[in-house]
Amino acid sequence: MRVERSFRGISIRLARQYLIGLGGEVRDDETVVGPDWTATLSAERVAIGPSLELTEVTVVFDGPETTLEDLVERFSRKAIRAGG
Repeated sequence: MRVERSFRGISIRLARQYLIGLGGEVRDDETVVGPDWTATLSAERVAIGPSLELTEVTVVFDGPETTLEDLVERFSRKAIRAGG
């Protein structure tokens, strides 16, 4: 199964740290691998008004549905709190 989520106001570095805290190990700058899941990270600057930009981090989770349900929920709670 594949699930894609985007979060504004956090960095890739912080997203990577959250994934490590959820049991993952860093494979490279864009990939964190867990026991039965993989998360691929990317970031871009997005405009949220005429003069303001934020970083939007996109995480693509791959793994079994039963694993991703809990993992994505736990990650999202952390990322939403961090992003304000």
